[in-house]
Amino acid sequence: MAGSDGAGADETDAGEDPVERAAAAWVARLSSSDATEADHREFEVWRGADPAHATAYAEMDALWRRLGQLPDPRPRKGHLKGPPKGPSKTLAGLAALALIGGGLAYEVGLLDRLRADLWSDVGTIEHATLPDGSGVALNTDTAIAVRFTERERGIALLRGEASFDVLPDPNRPFVVRGGGLSVRAVGTRFFLRADGAGSPVGVAEGRVDVSGPSGRAVVSAGEEIRLGGGALQVAAADVERDLAWRDGRLIFAGRPLAAVLADLNRYRRGRIVLLDPRLGERRVTGAFDARNTDEALDVIATTMGARIRRLSPLLVLVGSPL
Repeated sequence: MAGSDGAGADETDAGEDPVERAAAAWVARLSSSDATEADHREFEVWRGADPAHATAYAEMDALWRRLGQLPDPRPRKGHLKGPPKGPSKTLAGLAALALIGGGLAYEVGLLDRLRADLWSDVGTIEHATLPDGSGVALNTDTAIAVRFTERERGIALLRGEASFDVLPDPNRPFVVRGGGLSVRAVGTRFFLRADGAGSPVGVAEGRVDVSGPSGRAVVSAGEEIRLGGGALQVAAADVERDLAWRDGRLIFAGRPLAAVLADLNRYRRGRIVLLDPRLGERRVTGAFDARNTDEALDVIATTMGARIRRLSPLLVLVGSPL
């Protein structure tokens, strides 16, 4: 699948159909426990006003049932309480999951940033020079604390992913700790992730010594650490491709769509929700702009026939065509 490296026009607003937004709002409203008889009467008027309204509502209702978020929306006597509420006031209900998850992630990230010396925001990539002249690149939503001493050039990776271009100093090793691992280097270029990734360490140049609860391993250029089986496993990898994010590019070669969407989700607030597990098994090959995940989603929709629904800036649904 061909991707795009260039930043295109902002697709978010263009992708939000007012009829679909209203339909999504009605799905949320009618599924709530305080939906009133007046709500149902108003909904029937809205649905009957245009065949497109009924179609959009049926599609949104089906999408959210596949998400497993909605109970039976049919009104039950004895449970019709509260004043009528219009659909415009219930859009937040549709994005509640994304808002809660995004809010918690933001609060945790804020605490890490308060502890950090260097940090990057969601969707941004930062480059800096450390006190010893070594270079560091911070991927999206990353925070590090610099803890240099006379004996050790220490870095604490508090969250996210960072890569390091280390200047040699045999008398003062360069040690990065994060995600339960410790990576020791003298002069090398490598990355470390502290977000639970299955391959948390990769080396582009030189060699590093990795240690953790599962043991110890030496990783050389063109290799990565893979977690699993109760030990640190060393495997060959395309580390340069994995580090393409340093230049704002995300490159995938035969990755499952589910994994690609999870990676894109790191670069935006809220959530991308995959509705169809079978669609998520399809393989993706392409290059995308890390600063424009909406463009990446549009490319995926076009080339894979996926259906993209942007219910809000914080919640995107990805599924097969209905």
